[in-house]
Amino acid sequence: MTDAPLTGDSVGSAAGDSARPPTGRSRDVGALVAAARDGDVRAVARLVSLVEDGDERVPEIAAALAPYTGAAQVVGLTGAPGVGKSTLTGALVRAYRSQGRRVAVLAVDPSSPYTGGAILGDRIRMQEHATDPGVFIRSMSSRGNLGGLAAATPQAVRVLDAAGYEIVLVETVGVGQAEVDIAALADTTLVLLAPGMGDAIQAVKAGILEIADVFVVNKADREGADATVRDLRGMLTLGERVARTADGIDEDRGGADDRALWRVPVLKTVAERGEGVDEVVAAIARHREFLHSHGELTVRRQRRAATEIEHLALGLLRARLAATPAGPGLAELAADVAAGRTDPYTAAATLVAALHG
Repeated sequence: MTDAPLTGDSVGSAAGDSARPPTGRSRDVGALVAAARDGDVRAVARLVSLVEDGDERVPEIAAALAPYTGAAQVVGLTGAPGVGKSTLTGALVRAYRSQGRRVAVLAVDPSSPYTGGAILGDRIRMQEHATDPGVFIRSMSSRGNLGGLAAATPQAVRVLDAAGYEIVLVETVGVGQAEVDIAALADTTLVLLAPGMGDAIQAVKAGILEIADVFVVNKADREGADATVRDLRGMLTLGERVARTADGIDEDRGGADDRALWRVPVLKTVAERGEGVDEVVAAIARHREFLHSHGELTVRRQRRAATEIEHLALGLLRARLAATPAGPGLAELAADVAAGRTDPYTAAATLVAALHG
């Protein structure tokens, strides 16, 4: 596959692109998918735009992409704002490119509750990769979606996977406490913290730390980094999440559970200077090997597919409810519930019965 120059959601700028057919605006899904598979970055960007906009051709796109997916390693980065997610993402891109691997970045940015717009700042922060033909960077607005991701992120990942990117880095919004959807999307989830940005124990109350496959204490040159690492390791031990080493099953479990568990590492980085990044890359590789050797990768991906199917099915049900003429509508039932003429459970059952009627 031929590498294509980086772009976000516009056409590439390399001179060789001008000789290619104008696939960017093509309405032929098959042609777009074929071009993306052939390394046409404009086709990749166009497909991502279509899924992000909820185009009517998205189901057709998903069907066309399905045979070519499953090879990419999806790595999620999450954590509170200011911990250095974008800086570490850029450092990881640099590290993977030094290995000759093609890398794509999906950076989800928060959208304004007033205008719906987003700054999409990661393309600004990662300008050093702008001329690299093996890197694709796309910022996506969350568009008010909760959980740290945009609603179209899973389909965008599928596009990049089918386009032949070996590593797909997904950087979440950075809202902190509710930002756990990335665990359902990524093969490996990195949770970033930084010293001086709040007590690590307090962060556990948010629940976000429970999703980590790798903890990264970034900005480790600051005072308090060692204390943050110590707190995290203590909490992992208390949570009984450290039941496996790289050499095998931890004997401390006394053989009571034959399923080996991943020992979550706690690493220190100064991503701005590239310090500790190689250790993070190595930890991601070890986790990938662990997932393969214990069948967990298949389990995670099946769980991911189940979640996606459920969300899509609920969307179809909502659309069908809105279009169902038979029986009382949602507004009528809501009025009955508000007036005390019926209860919400009966009303819900009535709506479901209308679908099967």
